[in-house]
Amino acid sequence: MPTYEYFCQNCENRFEIKVSVSEKEKGLKVKCPRCGSNKTFQILGNFFTFSKGGSGSGFGGGCGPNPMPGCCG
Repeated sequence: MPTYEYFCQNCENRFEIKVSVSEKEKGLKVKCPRCGSNKTFQILGNFFTFSKGGSGSGFGGGCGPNPMPGCCG
């Protein structure tokens, strides 16, 4: 079952929920587990693709989406 990350605009709580894709497609109404507010929105996570670039590291530019010190050296 997929995990989706949400943010509450009322109390600024960041939380995850696990629901089926079919349930999500039906127009799921997500309430904050901390304050009960329905002023929530889904946070779209980072994503990246692998390519056969010239760097040899497996990432297009030699680094992933969130480079750390020393990862691109």
